[in-house]
Amino acid sequence: MEEKLVCRDIMKQYGKVKVLEDIDLELEKGKIYGLIGRNGAGKTTLLSILSAQNPATAGSVTLNGEPVWENREALSHICFSREINPLRDNGKGLKVKDYLRAAAIYMPGWDAEMAKRLMEKFGLDIRKPVMKLSKGMLSMITIIIALASKADYTFLDEPVAGLDVVVREQFYRILLEEFAESGRTFVVSTHIIEEAADLFEEVIMIDKGKMLLKENAQELVERAIYISGKEDAVDVAIAGLHCLHTEKMGRSKGATLLLEKGQSIKASEEITVQPVSLQRLFVSMCGEEN
Repeated sequence: MEEKLVCRDIMKQYGKVKVLEDIDLELEKGKIYGLIGRNGAGKTTLLSILSAQNPATAGSVTLNGEPVWENREALSHICFSREINPLRDNGKGLKVKDYLRAAAIYMPGWDAEMAKRLMEKFGLDIRKPVMKLSKGMLSMITIIIALASKADYTFLDEPVAGLDVVVREQFYRILLEEFAESGRTFVVSTHIIEEAADLFEEVIMIDKGKMLLKENAQELVERAIYISGKEDAVDVAIAGLHCLHTEKMGRSKGATLLLEKGQSIKASEEITVQPVSLQRLFVSMCGEEN
């Protein structure tokens, strides 16, 4: 049986509010997934359910056919390294080494040498109280725990929050090196889409608790185009096509499209055709209404 982490018909509800609804998702071994969505879309909730840190209201999560919930064997292959909030996590008085010690206890594949190497690379002091760490340093701890966990399925929620551009580039490089060496599956939830886009083999987009798509990142971007020109010419060109977003500028009009296989639009004297980045595509799908 092919190794997969699968969720079926996942729904999460708090009171009368549905945070997630009808989520069907399969995560295959040996891929880097980008999880993209606006604030409040349900990204963190989904990752917490996949890692059994939060029970689903309905639906199931299985790893290689076995339920994940309260399954120690299955959970030993999953790590969700989430944002550290010392106040929320009762971290008063705890030091960096305390977080690493806890991770080593819960993750059977813990790589102490890797954790030490990354601590030195990022310049973190294991004796420093967590309450005194900057936002960037707290992010470094979550990155170290995720990578050193050696978990087959590793989830990182906004891992580069608070990090400067140099450290972010270091993280991306280290992540790719670890992926190439280990073949682990990573799911990276991030708002810095443009910067991280090259990492992703597949993209998962969710909006308002529902999954919009799960697709190969390169193929998705290749299907997206932006056309502009006189309004009448643009309207004729986009007729019958999947239009995500339009905007008017005087007598001109622009439109972001997601083409299906076999569809194409060629530039002419009346319209221009441009490629669309993953970030621009995301904004067109999940941003403001037309």
